Amino acid sequence: MTIDSVRGAPDIPEVAEPELIQLLTPEGERVEHPDYPLDLSAEDVRDLYRDLVIVRRIDLEAVALTRQGELGLWASLLGQEAAQVGSGRALTEHDMAFPTYREHGVAWCREVEPLNLLGLFRGVNHGGWNPADHGFHLYTVVIGSQTLHATGYAMGIQRDGVLGTSSAGATIAYFGDGATSQGDVNESFVFASVFNAPVVFFCQNNQWAISEPLERQTRIPLYKRANGYGFPGFRVDGNDVFACLAVTRKALENARTGQGPSLIEAYTYRMGAHTTSDDPTRYRLKAEEEAWKLKDPIERLKAYLVRNELADSGFFAKVDDEAKQVAKDLREACLALPDPEPLSMFDHVYAERHPMMTEEQEQFAAYLASFEEEAK
Repeated sequence: MTIDSVRGAPDIPEVAEPELIQLLTPEGERVEHPDYPLDLSAEDVRDLYRDLVIVRRIDLEAVALTRQGELGLWASLLGQEAAQVGSGRALTEHDMAFPTYREHGVAWCREVEPLNLLGLFRGVNHGGWNPADHGFHLYTVVIGSQTLHATGYAMGIQRDGVLGTSSAGATIAYFGDGATSQGDVNESFVFASVFNAPVVFFCQNNQWAISEPLERQTRIPLYKRANGYGFPGFRVDGNDVFACLAVTRKALENARTGQGPSLIEAYTYRMGAHTTSDDPTRYRLKAEEEAWKLKDPIERLKAYLVRNELADSGFFAKVDDEAKQVAKDLREACLALPDPEPLSMFDHVYAERHPMMTEEQEQFAAYLASFEEEAK
């Protein structure tokens, strides 16, 4: 009897797993793919390793700050660093990324200050960066809605008449496997396909939509859904930073030259909790996590660097020290963030004053004043 039978759902038939697009094996061996050539210098590879290590360290620091009551919540990317750094480094200055609330690695690649991310989860700002300055939209908490934003933005790029030129850009929409069950995502697929919009849909399939396993989202591999909408789909090893870089780079270039949308399914695993309010031990087995540890994106790239004598112990120690310093500076800056005035939440809800908003502001001001009266 399967878990689905216990839950009262019909057994889901076994589906043969498709071959992953992979350029770097879990053991750190480089493999070639005829459709995705990737020429990286030793410095390029070292830079990717540095990105992965620092992004993970930022993430771990944010989790610790949450546990200590300094952040209200945090959505960890642990295990998904390669998918985010690889795709993030494929973007050019003309592209625009539309994230969920977990794309801390992409934010790093787009030079968004990590402190701005922490400020959002600390509740002292609404993001704190200008999307136009970074080619990186504000975080989106509503599941899947950013795919419509990305598609609409891509249709705007298309109508600007720049596709195929040196100033052409594309959009990339990030979402998880659970979001593929949302209507917004499916509607964005329809619009993108019909209008041949220059957008790349990047699904980080981390196997779990909070506590729901992948088989509760689909009976076929997610990338195959693209065929039904009329554009190509690909499955890439989401723990392989080389493959994520190469496949995303090609998909974005296709979009910029007018070849339309595509779907990339980065097959990876969420090593931590969905957010810091979640307890994954309640719904998944420890053995599953242990199996995925052997596919760790940082360890495989480190193995590649060592195997090919592209880095020594001094380099790895230097990166670790830099990551620790980034985390230390981030913690100090986070704790120093000023708390906004409570009434300031009403300042920018509407462009002009609204009678109902004014009434609510007055009511909240009276509520706050009541505490001062009690203290006297």
